[in-house]
Amino acid sequence: MRKEQDFYFHKAKKDNYPARSVYKLEEAQSKHKFLKRKQRVLDLGCHPGSWSLYTAKIIGEGGVVAGVDIQHTDIPAQKDHAEIHWLCYDVYSDELIAELRKQWPGFHVLISDMAPSTTGSRFADHQQSLRLVRRALEIAGLLLHENGSFYCKVFQGEDFPAFVEECKAHFVEVKVIKPQSSRVESREVFVLGKGFRRMKNIVPASPVLAQ
Repeated sequence: MRKEQDFYFHKAKKDNYPARSVYKLEEAQSKHKFLKRKQRVLDLGCHPGSWSLYTAKIIGEGGVVAGVDIQHTDIPAQKDHAEIHWLCYDVYSDELIAELRKQWPGFHVLISDMAPSTTGSRFADHQQSLRLVRRALEIAGLLLHENGSFYCKVFQGEDFPAFVEECKAHFVEVKVIKPQSSRVESREVFVLGKGFRRMKNIVPASPVLAQ
């Protein structure tokens, strides 16, 4: 195991997170502050739960985290943290959108650490990653409140610039972030969109804002 990976692996264990991926969210939050107290946050591809647990700590009591994954996740939230609701769904399921709308009036932030099962083909993996992040962006268009934020993982490749341009059509500010905790040779990067602007002909989430 590489030294830097060994460092983050042991750090996650010490900090009581089930995966080292939490630091890819923590780094972005520390710099860009897109998670705020008492928000509602949708976490796609939440398993094994590190991002949801970290988010619950940041947004605190009065906030809500809805963690969605095709794998079952069930970790209790810590005292004084936001409540967490674990939902076991395929992100492409229409039932997921209906369930989320039934339970909450919308979300202030959508985060996604979803990634495809890699095949060894850089092109195929890139295309499957784009399919996932475009679904995340589609869900953001349906469920984010105005001025909401979006933070998602995507594999770089020839069609990555086009995806960034798609994000720019939805958000006032878009940044591409390479966290220090990602391997240098890894093609994963994260796209941060802030200041969500609703597109026409989309059924909006309820205009309830964070307190």
